[in-house]
Amino acid sequence: MTSNAVYLRTPLRRVAGVLYRRSGLLLALLLGPPILWFCGVYLGSLLALLWQGFYSFDDFSMSVLPKLTLANYGHIFARANFDIVVRTLAMASAVTVAAATIAFPIAYYMARFASPKTKGFFYIGVMLPMWASYIVKAYSWTVILAKGGIFYWVLSKLHLAAAMDALLTLPFVGGLTLSTSNLGRFLVFTYIWLPFMVLPLQAALERVPPNLVQASMDLGAHGAQTFRYVIWPLAFPGVVAGSIFTFSLTLGDYIIPSLVGPPGLFIGSFAYVQQGAVGNIPMAAAFTVVPIVLVAIYLAIAKRFGAFDAL
Repeated sequence: MTSNAVYLRTPLRRVAGVLYRRSGLLLALLLGPPILWFCGVYLGSLLALLWQGFYSFDDFSMSVLPKLTLANYGHIFARANFDIVVRTLAMASAVTVAAATIAFPIAYYMARFASPKTKGFFYIGVMLPMWASYIVKAYSWTVILAKGGIFYWVLSKLHLAAAMDALLTLPFVGGLTLSTSNLGRFLVFTYIWLPFMVLPLQAALERVPPNLVQASMDLGAHGAQTFRYVIWPLAFPGVVAGSIFTFSLTLGDYIIPSLVGPPGLFIGSFAYVQQGAVGNIPMAAAFTVVPIVLVAIYLAIAKRFGAFDAL
């Protein structure tokens, strides 16, 4: 018996031969562990959390009772709680629109005009803030936007301090200072999540065929028409893909609303207060349904626009 024949009959070679002939078995072995982890740990813990939303909470003893009720989910539609949902949804929408507006010219320059060296510089510039601690960035912005901070110093040098004070008197925008205003909260959210809009949008613009842009110009279209009818429709899935991140991350954040802006809970901070300070886990669990439903609806809409193809 030759050494080749012995080698072919080793247990490892037999197993490899079986897996080669039965590709379904190989796929099951590869995907089985991560699927089990996803279903058991991720979905299991999520379903357990949502199930706790049906439990009761005794305000007198501050304890959770295993008595099933729909009252927690009904409280979501109470006026005060519904205002929290609307406030969070409005902020998430505003941050998404602002991030797309700021990110588009950056991503367009990176995709169409930047040299490889310049593009690398932009990549580092966009991703560098993501390397810093989220908590550090949030606390830094409270100092930057505070009265006497860097932002107010720049405004005073530009003689715009009076204009900022007038802006802060507007309803739904202002506050005593930028660090205690909705405008300041909006600025911090936009800064924190901007990289998540730039990168998918830049990838979508990279896939726009240059010959289509050239053909549009050859047919007599000016720059605005080329942008409206060629570039924007092809890049829009990238905008929607980036908005998935900016919208959902703003929707569930609880740290920035706690550090920056006026008093007023967001969905994330409300759930944190109910679970951490009050101990009302059923109410916190029921309230987590709101971002899940909103994000599910948003993802369904994003899928129709081809956002997943741009990720």
